[in-house]
Amino acid sequence: MIHSKKIIRTVETQTLLRVEDLALEFRTRSGTVQALDQVSFSLAMGETVGLVGESGSGKSVLALAILGILDRAAEVTKGAIALQGIDLLKIPRAELRQKRGKEMAMIFQNPRVALNPIRQVGKQLEDVLAVHQRGPKQGRRDRALALLSQVRIPDPERRYHAYPYELSGGMCQRVMIALALAANPKVLIADEPTTGLDVTTQAAVMGLIRDLGQQGEMGTILITHDLDLAAQYCDRLLVMHAGHIVEAAPTAQILRQPCHPYTTKLIAATPDPHKTLGELLPIAGHLPDLRGDLPPCRFRSRCDRPLPECDRPPLIRQTITPGHTVACHHPLTPEVQP
Repeated sequence: MIHSKKIIRTVETQTLLRVEDLALEFRTRSGTVQALDQVSFSLAMGETVGLVGESGSGKSVLALAILGILDRAAEVTKGAIALQGIDLLKIPRAELRQKRGKEMAMIFQNPRVALNPIRQVGKQLEDVLAVHQRGPKQGRRDRALALLSQVRIPDPERRYHAYPYELSGGMCQRVMIALALAANPKVLIADEPTTGLDVTTQAAVMGLIRDLGQQGEMGTILITHDLDLAAQYCDRLLVMHAGHIVEAAPTAQILRQPCHPYTTKLIAATPDPHKTLGELLPIAGHLPDLRGDLPPCRFRSRCDRPLPECDRPPLIRQTITPGHTVACHHPLTPEVQP
């Protein structure tokens, strides 16, 4: 069983980010890919929201859409992305660039690829500070050293002069966190931040992200396929499948009582110390082809309990309890558990 840790908030809840009815397409030679559809959620000050789902479900695309760094082939066809009430889809690109890094920041999956291999990490931090903060060059150097210390890198003076190839994977990830936090953003997006790290380093990196987020009252979106990791560090979970958010609820509740068939299968397929290898159940089928006509429920072909109305639009969203919603005609409430 996956267990979640209850995180106590000491700040008044305030919405930082709100995504409403977002739809996004990619134009390709083989057709239009409907990557996101009817995506809605919010992020509050000091909160960590987990985006979970298998590879290809749309988690990273959603993050890139929020930051406005999508490929040119991508087009947002509907919806809004509001940062403290300002729709990022309607402001000039120059203004969006200023918000990116200063008010929103991202920790990318592979720090060795994201970092400049031929520039010292301290100089890379100064580059970010030069764009978003005014002041003398010496002040930027002092701030860079303070950031390296803040993310618990030992001997920051020496590491300031190091190149990425001279650092371990965990150290590179800490440098990425320092880069993301350089301008004190309000929203931090962490895309698979523990990929390739050993268990001890994973715990250190995630603990660091959690602590810095709570101290700065920053909202954090954690993108991961690791439900156990999300259970430990997230206040709420958003379960994604084929570009839809199929279920959203407080972490403990969604793990204790999943209501969407996909969430149930995702939990059953997650490794757990209390499960034997034979008890792990793979999710049958595969993600649908997102080109062309799609049914309202994109999980329809993989579901064990399809109904005739599943083929009829619109996609139905039901509220199970306050804060717990599910996109399903026939959710797995206690009365209809299999």
